[in-house]
Amino acid sequence: MATEWAGLIGFVAALALALLRVPVAVAMAVVGIGGTLLLTDWMSASYVMASLPFEAIFPYGLSVVPLFIFMGVFASHSGLSGNLFRGITAFSGHRPGGLAASSIGASAVFGAICGSSLATCATMGRVALPEMRERGYAKSLAGASIAAGGTLGVLIPPSILLVIYALMTEQSIGALFAGAMIPGLLATVLYITSIRLQVMRNPSLAPVSDYVPWSKRWGALLRMWDAIVLIVLVIGGIYAGLFSPTEAAAVGAGGALLFAFLRKRLSWSVLRSGIRETAGMTGMIFLILIGASLFNFFIETSGLTQTLVDWITTRGYSPLTVLIALLVFYVVLGCFMDSLSMILLTVVPAFNVITGVGYDPVWFGVVLVSVVEIGLITPPIGMNLFIIQGVSSDMTITTLSRGILPFLAADFIRLILMVAIPGLVLWLPHLLGFGAY
Repeated sequence: MATEWAGLIGFVAALALALLRVPVAVAMAVVGIGGTLLLTDWMSASYVMASLPFEAIFPYGLSVVPLFIFMGVFASHSGLSGNLFRGITAFSGHRPGGLAASSIGASAVFGAICGSSLATCATMGRVALPEMRERGYAKSLAGASIAAGGTLGVLIPPSILLVIYALMTEQSIGALFAGAMIPGLLATVLYITSIRLQVMRNPSLAPVSDYVPWSKRWGALLRMWDAIVLIVLVIGGIYAGLFSPTEAAAVGAGGALLFAFLRKRLSWSVLRSGIRETAGMTGMIFLILIGASLFNFFIETSGLTQTLVDWITTRGYSPLTVLIALLVFYVVLGCFMDSLSMILLTVVPAFNVITGVGYDPVWFGVVLVSVVEIGLITPPIGMNLFIIQGVSSDMTITTLSRGILPFLAADFIRLILMVAIPGLVLWLPHLLGFGAY
C-alpha cells in the first residue's frame, strides 16, 4: 500500500471515530500511533511516541491558553457580563429588538475578555435570556441571538482558537489578533442588522422596552468600567507593543482576579471553583494537542499532504475553487464536530494546501476561525444551540434552528466579504507592522 493511501485511510478513520463520539484526543492519538507503527519500525515509533507529547505542550507560547481561560472564568465570576448587558441595554434596549441587539454587543465585549465561544454563550445566556423572556421576546429570537453572539468569543481577540492556529502553523499571534479585529466587528454589525430586519418584518418578535433616561444611562455605562479597563489592558497592550501576547494574558488574568476581589465576588469557594474550571479546560485542550501532534506526525510521514498539494496544482484548479471546496468541507464538518476538534484534526493538511495555492496564512487563519464559528450555530449539532437549550430547558432545538437561520445568512455574507476583500483581514496587521503584513 502506498504511504499516501495509508495517510488518507488514517484521516478518514480519525474523522469517523470523532463523529462516533470517541473523544477526539483519543481518536487522533490511536490513529497517529497505529499509523506511525505501520509506516516506521518499532524503535522509531517508540521515540516519536515518547518525545512528541512533551513537544506538543512544551512551547512557551501555549502558556497564554490557561491564562486567557483563567481571565474569562474570573471575569464571569466577577459579574462583568451582567454589567455589560445592563450598560448596553440602557442605551439601546428601548429600540425595536434592542435587548437582542444588546446581547450581541455584550457578547462581543465579553468575547474580547473571555476568548471562548461556549463560555460566552453560557454566561450571556444566564444573564440576557431571562430578561428577554420577561419582556415578551419570542423564544426563537431570544435564544438564537445569544447563540449567535456567543460565536464572537472565538473570533474577537483574544481567541483561544487563533492562539492554537498560530502555534500549530508558526504564525504571529499578534498578527492574527489584529487580523480578526475588523471581521469580529463586522460580525457584530451584521448580527445586529439581522435582528433589526427580523423585527421590522415581524414586530411581535420583540416588544419595545421602556425608555431609559440619560441619567440612568450614564450610571449603567460607568458600571462597565472594569470590563473596558480589562480590554484596553489586554488588547491595547498587545497592539501598542507594551506586552507580548503571553504577558498580556497574565495581566488580564491578574486583572480579572482583582476585579472579582474588588466586587466582593472572590470567596475561597469561587477561587477553588475557578481554578478547577481553568485546569479542566486547559487539560482538555492539552490532551487534544497531544493527540493532534501524534496524528499530524503520521499524516506528514505518509506524505499525504504534499501529495494532495501536488495533485491540486497539477490538476489546474484555481485557488478560489480550492478555497471554496475547503470552506464547504468545514461548514459541513461543523454540523457534527466542535470547533477545536475540527481545527486540530484538519489544520495541518488544510494549511499546506491553502498556502500551496498562494493564500496568505494569516488571512486563512482568520477565515478558518470564521468558518468554524459558523459550525457552532449550524444545526443539527451546533454546540451553542445546545448550550442555550441547557440554560433554558423550554427551548427546543427546532425553535433555535429556525431562529438561527437569519444569523447564518449574516455569517455567510461576512465570509463572502472576507474572501472578496482580503484587506478586511490584512489591513490592520499591516498598519500595526506585524511582519510583512
